Amino acid sequence: MTLTPASPTPTLSPIEARALGTLMEKARTVPDSYPLTLNSLLLGCNQKSSREPLMELDEAQLASALDRLLGAGLVRAVSGGRGARYEHNFQRGIGVFEQSAVLLGLLMLRGPQTAGELRLNSERWYKFADISSVEGFLEELQDRSAEKGGPLVIRLARAPGAREQRWAHLLCGAVDPQAAPGATSGGNAERIERLEAEVARLRDTVERLCRELGVSPPGQT
Repeated sequence: MTLTPASPTPTLSPIEARALGTLMEKARTVPDSYPLTLNSLLLGCNQKSSREPLMELDEAQLASALDRLLGAGLVRAVSGGRGARYEHNFQRGIGVFEQSAVLLGLLMLRGPQTAGELRLNSERWYKFADISSVEGFLEELQDRSAEKGGPLVIRLARAPGAREQRWAHLLCGAVDPQAAPGATSGGNAERIERLEAEVARLRDTVERLCRELGVSPPGQT
C-alpha cells in the first residue's frame, strides 16, 4: 500500500510542530485521555521532560497553531464532554507509515537525535527491532521523492566528539546540515540532562523488575 499526502507537505512553525508532536505522543502513551482538551494539550506542549527546546506557550498561541493545523488537515477537532478535543491526522496528512511518523514525532518533540537515541526514545511509541531498522526508515524519509513532497529528514554533520551523526526533521523548513546542534556548552548540558533522565528511567525499570523477581537490585546486598 502506498500513502500519499492529500496536499503538499506544509511548512510548520515551531509551535505547530510542538502541538502536533504532543498529540502524536499522547495518542500512544496516554490513550485513555486521548483526544486531548486544549488545556491538556497545553500542559503537554509545556512539559519539562522529553522536550527540546522547552516552551512556555499560552492558550492563545496554541489555539492559533491549532487553527492552522486544522486548516492543513493535520489535526481534527472532535466533540466531547464540555468542549472540543483534538487528535492528530499526521500519517494521512503527511503521507507516511507508522514507523516514519513515530520518528518524525520524536524529532519534533526532542530535536535532533541519533538513530540509537531515537530507538531508545521510541520505546513507548513503537518497538523497532534494532538500530538498523530505525536507520532504514530515516534513509527512506531522507530520500523521499519530490512527487511525494520531498525529503522530511536530514542527516546532520557529526558534532565534535560525537561518534554518531544526528538526524533532524524538515517539517519546519530547511536545516543547515553543517550546523551541529549540541556542540555548544548549552546544547551539551541539555543533552546530558536528557541522558540522565533516561538513565533514571532505566534504573527504575530494573528496580521494578528486581522487586517482581524477588531479587536485590545490582549493587545491593
